[in-house]
Amino acid sequence: MAEIKASMGGTVWKILVQPGDRVEGGQEVAILESMKMEIPITAETAGIVKEICKNEGDFVQEEETLIRLEPEG
Repeated sequence: MAEIKASMGGTVWKILVQPGDRVEGGQEVAILESMKMEIPITAETAGIVKEICKNEGDFVQEEETLIRLEPEG
C-alpha cells in the first residue's frame, strides 16, 4: 500500500479525490495551506484511493499520511 504524505506542516485546504478513485502518478490529490500559500500534494505512483486519512480543515505535520493508495491489478 502506498501512502501520500504531507510535504510540510499546514492545514488540509482541499481533498481532490474520493475513496475508489483511480489516480495517476503526478496527479494532484490534495492542497495544503501554509503561511497563506497553497501547496499542491501529488501522488507519486498510480493506484486506487483506499483511504482518506485527513479531513479538510485538519492540521497536519510534515510527513503525516494524507491518503492511502492500493496498487492497481
